Amino acid sequence: MPEKTLNEVPRDLRAMFTKGNDALSRDNFDYAIDLFCQVLAREPGFVECRRALRSAQQHKSGGRGFFKKAWSSASSSPQVARAQMALRKDPAEALVIAEQVLNGDPNNSIAHRIIVSAASALAMPQTAVMSLEIVHQHSLKDKKLAIEFANTLADAGEVKRAEKILIDLARSAPNDGELSQALKDLSAKRTMGEGGYEKIAAGEGSYRDILKDEKKSVSLEQENRVQKTEDTTERLIQEYEARLQTEPANLKLIRSLAELYTSKKQFDRALALYQRVQSSEMGNDPSLERAVGLTAVRKFDHQIEQLDAGAPDYAEQLAKLQSDKVAFQMAECQKRVEKYPHDLAIRFEMGALYFQAGKIGEAIKEFQKAQDPPIPQTGFVGKVTLKAICTTSGNCVE
Repeated sequence: MPEKTLNEVPRDLRAMFTKGNDALSRDNFDYAIDLFCQVLAREPGFVECRRALRSAQQHKSGGRGFFKKAWSSASSSPQVARAQMALRKDPAEALVIAEQVLNGDPNNSIAHRIIVSAASALAMPQTAVMSLEIVHQHSLKDKKLAIEFANTLADAGEVKRAEKILIDLARSAPNDGELSQALKDLSAKRTMGEGGYEKIAAGEGSYRDILKDEKKSVSLEQENRVQKTEDTTERLIQEYEARLQTEPANLKLIRSLAELYTSKKQFDRALALYQRVQSSEMGNDPSLERAVGLTAVRKFDHQIEQLDAGAPDYAEQLAKLQSDKVAFQMAECQKRVEKYPHDLAIRFEMGALYFQAGKIGEAIKEFQKAQDPPIPQTGFVGKVTLKAICTTSGNCVE
């Protein structure tokens, strides 16, 4: 996913970004954050907008110290868990959720780490740099973090700045071999980049030699990568549709085709295919029902993205879609809880939804049911969430 400048995003988003900056200059932080998040939902690679969002988040927090205000971290724990779960399957979704955490807790280290991982998966080095810089500022003596930050800076084209970070750290540890090697690697990368040897070594002279501007070269690479992914998806859809004509009972094929249509944002087609699988003998599958629910939620999100922010009834339309989305999520998850009462992951998901809806008592009950034995890969988060909610709400139940 290519990172973009102001001139590379659609006109309506540029106008929304300008409104956000105006709101930020007037200290209307909530409105600015809302506008910036809407822009980034459609253009995740818009670097200037994400940088402005960071500024709005920090100003809204009033300069709150790192890892301070336990209530803030506690309230964001369910979203952190959601972002962690989304990271492997959909880095773009993880990015959106992590930003929601930072809107209320701008120095949340876990959320920043999720953004770094998601940005790396999406080939967005400048986005990763923004979060790594915040984490690094509060852990200046962390050698591994400093090396990671420096390497990410180098990937973003800021090799000299990367070298300075490691040089400053090396002053306090002049005999550290790992730091010395990291510095040598950065110096070699800068030398190769300045001399053009890296281009020749990559065997990409056919277009890199023509594009002298490195940023243009990187942008073209990323656009080509995205185009290849889209072309592959379209080709697979055509192939699977053709196979479906001769294999109408191939449920695995139908489900794979539904996933492809979801990735193309053809949600009605995807849901129709999922319905075919649900009506078969394979329909009693928690993962299938979860996929159907996620597809429906993504349809809501897509409808929200398509709203005209300049329309007179925009706020009314947005509120209705958001309300319908929350109602659907609650009802859909409740059905799965009732159908699969011993599925701990569903219990945890239900707890997160209750908590987001302000139903603290119901959330605590679901988290308690989900925490022991722990949910794979998220059990620790579940226990932390429960403890934090109990501490801040005073509504714990035995």
